[in-house]
Amino acid sequence: MNQWFDPERWFSYKVANTVEGSFGVATSLNAMIGAMYGRSRKVLVLDLDNTLWGGVIGDDGADKILIGRETPIAEAYTAFQEYCLALRERGILLAVCSKNDESIAKSGFAHPDSVLKLEHFSAFKANWEPKHENILAIAQDLNLGVDSFVFVDDNPAERAIVEGQIPGIAVPDVGSDVSKYASILDARRYFEATSLAKEDLTRAKLYEENAQRAQLEQKFANYGEYLDSLEMTAEIDVFNPTYMERVAQLTNKTNQFNLTTRRYTLAEIESTVSDGRHIGIYGKLTDRFGDNGLISIVLGRVDPNDRSVLHLDLWLMSCRVLKREMEIAMLDAIADRARERGIGTLLGYYLPTAKNGMVKDHYEKLGFSLVSNEQGAGATTWSLDITNYAARSRHIRTMEKVNA
Repeated sequence: MNQWFDPERWFSYKVANTVEGSFGVATSLNAMIGAMYGRSRKVLVLDLDNTLWGGVIGDDGADKILIGRETPIAEAYTAFQEYCLALRERGILLAVCSKNDESIAKSGFAHPDSVLKLEHFSAFKANWEPKHENILAIAQDLNLGVDSFVFVDDNPAERAIVEGQIPGIAVPDVGSDVSKYASILDARRYFEATSLAKEDLTRAKLYEENAQRAQLEQKFANYGEYLDSLEMTAEIDVFNPTYMERVAQLTNKTNQFNLTTRRYTLAEIESTVSDGRHIGIYGKLTDRFGDNGLISIVLGRVDPNDRSVLHLDLWLMSCRVLKREMEIAMLDAIADRARERGIGTLLGYYLPTAKNGMVKDHYEKLGFSLVSNEQGAGATTWSLDITNYAARSRHIRTMEKVNA
């Protein structure tokens, strides 16, 4: 209480909080606003020796590492593993980056007192390559930007190298006292969330299923045959109350496959359903390995001066389903909905950011024609005549529309 309220400041200035209390409020607000704009971190990358357990597993052996509740230091490592597992259970991905022989590194998780098990990690790199190279490889495997990563290592030299070689990654100075690791991470508010959806709680499982898909892909010489083998089914329909919170969440979390990176509050998204000026559709995708959840959104705005034109203000998709042709299925659906409203032209916009370069040719790939190109800024406008549009999706079966 003394750290929060200072009676002298209140009676003198009518300021209720102490300086420390005001700083705490400001830190919380900053983290919440950052989370609303998609700046929360998504991956916790962990060293092993003296980070997830005490000792060096290559020297001490799996049976001699410090973990469990027999000693204070072992219990501190156990508590940190419990903290990491709790993060995973609310959607944060865990990864390992360790200088070690892989088989020896993995043996540590077979320890009977280890809270974390191998299946809890979405990526595992244990070898003798530089850690920054392994982290970049993890980012590629997960299809996520390194600016969504937090790296925890007890070794200050390794922390300095990673921070110096990978711009954007968060490398907190956790020191070497494991009892403080969790509080240091919490204080930085790296993993702040404004809401939790079903997809957040199952995110680690979704990435595990993606790894299975990648293994299957290697068995096919023809990519189209691989896509057919996934047995994909899409539910694509107009916005409805069931998914509004997830739709709003995606607009604020998706940065890479996001053509305009416009952010919407839940209230703003809800208003598009009944205002008569918008067509909003969501896309869910399932396949033989599982349900990917709601992973794509397209929001179009009818031109008030020419109701035959639909402006695509928002088009985004989760990177989990890249190269599955889901964007083609979404185009089929938005074209179908637009033509039902007497619309004959789609206008798409690409507004470049530091993160969405991967979709700069999105509309070109979908057959749109370039209308304008702002030299220097990189923003482009694209047009597609859908008067005689024919569905193009070949590898995804789309469920019939549910909502009118």
